[in-house]
Amino acid sequence: MAAMELIESHACHAGEQRRYRHESAATQCAMTFSVYLPPQALRDDEGGKVPFLYWLSGLTCTDENFSTKAGAQAHAARHGIALIIPDTSPRGEGVPDDPDGGYDLGLAASFYVNATEEPWRRHYQMYDYIVEELPGVVEAALPFSGARSIFGHSMGGHGALVIALRNPDRYRSVSAFSPIVNPAGVRWGQKALRSYLGSNEDDWRSYDSCALIAAANPAQQLPLRVDQGRKDEFLSEHLKTERLIEACERSGYPADIRLHAGYDHSYYFIQSYIAEHMAFHAGFLR
Repeated sequence: MAAMELIESHACHAGEQRRYRHESAATQCAMTFSVYLPPQALRDDEGGKVPFLYWLSGLTCTDENFSTKAGAQAHAARHGIALIIPDTSPRGEGVPDDPDGGYDLGLAASFYVNATEEPWRRHYQMYDYIVEELPGVVEAALPFSGARSIFGHSMGGHGALVIALRNPDRYRSVSAFSPIVNPAGVRWGQKALRSYLGSNEDDWRSYDSCALIAAANPAQQLPLRVDQGRKDEFLSEHLKTERLIEACERSGYPADIRLHAGYDHSYYFIQSYIAEHMAFHAGFLR
């Protein structure tokens, strides 16, 4: 595993907010990621090992959006949980971007898949990066207790749900804010999945939360929570929360899906409910 280079560190709620860089074999470029270590993780003994909660951000974001806007560190410090916050895509010279200049493909728009099509497949292996490579790097270098969960927002909510549903043995719990739940059935997802995976829609369904819920093994159901604002400007066209509700009801998947009047797609919504999500995960990570 490539060594982590510390870029910056700041005291925060008696813990440390850090940013790292490392060379990724999965994405074939340098990747940055942020980490919040709670005060419990800074102890020089075995008691300093803490659970890790991975956050996946949405379209147009980097690893810094969540750490600067969500206000999650105070809750992570209270619960003794480390936050691992990767970037949303590979970056750097030679990494392809949307040739039409859009924000929903290419840089900051990986959709957390393993691309199979040109020109994406060399660098856009973000599923492997999040599931295997990044945990291999941070969990070996930082005081990891052995328990992990995952959550995210929008495209990152899609990524968190898909990754947890495909790997229920790796995570204790999963949650999402405003996720894209049926990318195979909406324009945002169709554009990305066709570009990254090709035209075979059967391949798309392996990255579609509604399809994965329908096929989930009842013996491997994870604690799952979703919060969605009713005033979200992307709800009706791109997010389609009602499809996730229907999929869970049909398959008997016990998800806690909550709709909130007045809230939009912004980080103000995340700030409003981040304490509840942190407490939700803490209950399964202890």
